[in-house]
Amino acid sequence: MQLKVLAFVLAGGEGTRLYPLTKERAKPAVPFGGKYRIIDFVLSSLINSGIHSIYVVIQFRSQSLLQHISDGWRLGGLLKSEFIVPVPAQMRSEGKDWYRGTADAIHQNINLIEQSAPSVVAVFGGDHIYRMNIRDMIEFHEQKRAHVTIAAIPVEKKYAKEFGVIETTSGNRIVGFHEKNPNAPTMPDDPSRVFASMGNYIFSTDMLLKLVEEDQQDPNSSHDFGKDILPKAIGRAEMFAYDFMSNSIPGEPADKEPYWRDVGTLDAYYEANMDLRAITPALNLFNRQWPLRTAGYSDPPTKFAFDEENRRGQAIDSVLAGGCIISGAMIKNSVIGRHVYVHAGAEIQESIIFDNCDIGRRAKLRRCILEKKRHSRRHGDRLRSRRGPQTLFRY
Repeated sequence: MQLKVLAFVLAGGEGTRLYPLTKERAKPAVPFGGKYRIIDFVLSSLINSGIHSIYVVIQFRSQSLLQHISDGWRLGGLLKSEFIVPVPAQMRSEGKDWYRGTADAIHQNINLIEQSAPSVVAVFGGDHIYRMNIRDMIEFHEQKRAHVTIAAIPVEKKYAKEFGVIETTSGNRIVGFHEKNPNAPTMPDDPSRVFASMGNYIFSTDMLLKLVEEDQQDPNSSHDFGKDILPKAIGRAEMFAYDFMSNSIPGEPADKEPYWRDVGTLDAYYEANMDLRAITPALNLFNRQWPLRTAGYSDPPTKFAFDEENRRGQAIDSVLAGGCIISGAMIKNSVIGRHVYVHAGAEIQESIIFDNCDIGRRAKLRRCILEKKRHSRRHGDRLRSRRGPQTLFRY
């Protein structure tokens, strides 16, 4: 019998390290790869895995995220179990607070879990770039008869200080948590790497309800899964780490390494976008068996205009979304959003251009992140960065 799965996508973080891209939008609503939003990756993984009961927990600067979900993520099923519903803070805590942490976000929505009565609850973050067959993780959870399963990815030991590290036995049973500790224990069979938590969890429903209820009674808790609930559950619950590197995506080569990126900083966000330009990209956007879904925009095709020497519209090793007009301009090694107009003589290199930008004649952009609805109109503008990507608003 197939398990009944209820999913919560935690999309309420401020994304302060990604500022100014998060100045007016939630981090999961930040554009990525030309036509997508960051949250599209977790939602696509859930839908492709056959999980259709999804609540998206929102909080900060949520309007753009609400609009995106409304525009593109209506399942349209006849069954009550098929939905993607945004959930703002319910003010169910004693102080009628906004969400105070990841665990509090679940506690304030316990009624949704009780109404659904699922076999397991998937609690996933909404702010990373990855593809995952979540059914594989759920099968692992059931095979281990686990109460809690945490998705983990092996990383080099030198990065232990940047992650929450999971300490495991040789059978992947969790015996400890080490938050951003450079001396965290390595993997049992690999002394050069540690198991980093991806912030994605599968809970048996009864155990989840028990843990979040107990956490609410602790006045010293920050009400966070990684910092509070899960470390306290060691020895009280059957907890296992699911190795993300064993995850298999339909339509991908058997030897293809799973892709996961934390895009919490501008540099990391920039590099993840640049990954898409490769001849054989680590993240494949063209797998029809495991499609990356997004809002259904009715964009016209992208157009390349003019074929004259020094005035030829062309793009090389780049990714372009729909509705663009490349008019006698050169684009190289870049990711271009929807409805971008690039005028004659302009050059764009190694840059990320958001939707609705207008690049003026002979403008020069190199290693830039250009925000939407801003314009470069002065002839001969030269916009360069010598020390990494920059977010440009006005010229």
